[in-house]
Amino acid sequence: MTNGFLPMSLEEMHALGWGTPDFVYVTGDAYVDHPSFGVSIIYRVLDNAGFRVAILAQPDYKSCSDFKRFGKPRLGFLVSSGNIDSMVAHYTVSKKKRSDDYYSPGGKAGFRPDRAVIVYCNRIREAYGDVPIVIGGLEASLRRFAHYDYWDDRVRRSILVDARVDILSYGMGEKSILALARLLDKGVPVRKIHDLRGTVYLTDREDKPHFEVAGRFDFNLLKNDKRAYAEAFALQYRENDPVRGRALVEYYDDKMLVQNPPMPPLEREELDAVYALPYRRTYHPAYEKEGGVPAIREVRFSITHNRGCFGACNFCALAFHQGKAVRSRSIESVVREAEILAKLPDFKGYIHDVGGPTANFRYPSCDRQAEHGVCAGRKCLAPKPCPHLKADHGEYIELLRRVEAVDGVKKVFIRSGIRFDYLLYDRSDAFFRKLVEDNVSGQLKVAPEHCSNHVLTHMGKPPIEVYNRFRDKFFALTAKAGKEQYLVPYLMSSHPGSRLEDAVALALYLKKNHMNPEQVQDFYPTPGTASTVMYYTGLDPFTMKEVYVAKDYEEKRMQRALLQYRRPENAELIAKALRLCHREDLIGYGPDCLIRPPKAGSVYRKTEKGKRITSRTDNQPEARRRGASKKSGTAGSKSGKGIYSSHREKTQKKN
Repeated sequence: MTNGFLPMSLEEMHALGWGTPDFVYVTGDAYVDHPSFGVSIIYRVLDNAGFRVAILAQPDYKSCSDFKRFGKPRLGFLVSSGNIDSMVAHYTVSKKKRSDDYYSPGGKAGFRPDRAVIVYCNRIREAYGDVPIVIGGLEASLRRFAHYDYWDDRVRRSILVDARVDILSYGMGEKSILALARLLDKGVPVRKIHDLRGTVYLTDREDKPHFEVAGRFDFNLLKNDKRAYAEAFALQYRENDPVRGRALVEYYDDKMLVQNPPMPPLEREELDAVYALPYRRTYHPAYEKEGGVPAIREVRFSITHNRGCFGACNFCALAFHQGKAVRSRSIESVVREAEILAKLPDFKGYIHDVGGPTANFRYPSCDRQAEHGVCAGRKCLAPKPCPHLKADHGEYIELLRRVEAVDGVKKVFIRSGIRFDYLLYDRSDAFFRKLVEDNVSGQLKVAPEHCSNHVLTHMGKPPIEVYNRFRDKFFALTAKAGKEQYLVPYLMSSHPGSRLEDAVALALYLKKNHMNPEQVQDFYPTPGTASTVMYYTGLDPFTMKEVYVAKDYEEKRMQRALLQYRRPENAELIAKALRLCHREDLIGYGPDCLIRPPKAGSVYRKTEKGKRITSRTDNQPEARRRGASKKSGTAGSKSGKGIYSSHREKTQKKN
């Protein structure tokens, strides 16, 4: 087992006494050796098993020369785009090129190509022809089937087909990649490995899959028939369960793509072992001259204690990648990691997060899952909690208290998303009280997303009344604790199901509750989510009912502007939206009005810098929320800007 960094150059490889590596791991991210990075976990697992892995991070993709840096590996290449999809890394929801890259040296863009997995694999084929190539990570996992691609605005083939590779490892791949490596080490040809769970392969159309097949679809139908595409996704989603999941097939002319059932998740002891591996917990020293890699800042003093999420938000790809079967580390494992963090030279006493996909999940949602898997036709939490749901935060409370007791730790915060409905369904409010009293760093991030219940239904979120109950109790407990703390709500515009009228309703909700979002997220159709299927097909894949989708650029701008109705530069768009909705009553001076009318004889117009000139949007003093400081210009922020929403694109880039 390698205790230091794995080799990123020939010199480093030779210093370890290696001749030829077993695998060359190609990644679109800079090399950061931290367990928050999927690439790091995979190569640490392989290294621990005795395989020699060389790291080819952000290679020069304009030719195949850089892919020959370590020579031809003994067993093959492993390829990942990195922690996020390369297209999401490069483009905003409006398809504008990003100016930075969170996972690159110095945060600079341009170190990885669009569609990184495909480009890297093509270069490897140029360099070595028929060498085994295994693809994995988020980009490969979420594009493993025929998928709607927002940037091309069409259904693309499986990335396995386009990348011309041998096998794809999907989901959390520790078990599948280790089993695959051992088969290759025994001399089994990669194109003969057809019985491994958690993998996808391409074979002749006449071959017989090893596992029972749940459904078969033809790409030529999927790319042209939106209803068939929605039905295919619904089946893929239902079968993505390690207990009851079956194989799925897609045909590509004379070839057959087969997805084997999911690999069972790591159990507690296995997760503990993965997180006990000797991560360096920082970026490779080669990046020091560029100022390091920004992505490490958010996670350096954070701890992941769980995996999987049964929250099942339709716009989230977690269920399709990590799965809905929640697993967690032991308290002892988390405490040991906290002790490691406390000894780092730059540790200041604050653990920024003890969380995961959803911070307050520790166990599967019910006892039935061990035998039957996650239910195929229903959700655990929304729109109503399942009668079998077990909501219990007792062990999480103990975990937090044990971490807080570690020598050198001053404070432990929770910054991952809290599932507020699950918190409320716990009959005990012990965790809620502890959260408010001990673990909020002034602001708690939560995700109501919208206020219109039919939009929330399409999102897979609980009714707004649940959030309102949570909010009221949060501020009551905050006041009781004598603290000044605020909620930071995630909000989303233009999600499938959201009409212009719904955006108006959300603006009114924000005004009524004195919420002033600084940043909001327009819905971003990314691979692997039910919401993206709705966006493309206009159908809810789970009910096959029609869903309204805002695709007109101007309407999307209006929906987004309504969430930030206080900004003067949005007044013209808001006025247009209100007229289209026949809500001119909201233009005026009344307490419910969103904007004021233009001054007599003038109209909303652009300045030379693109700003709008309007009268002030509101000069009425806002009622203060209970517990808000009198020094805060508005309830929710010491800066006087009110409660704001974090930008989900940045969150997605971090996660």
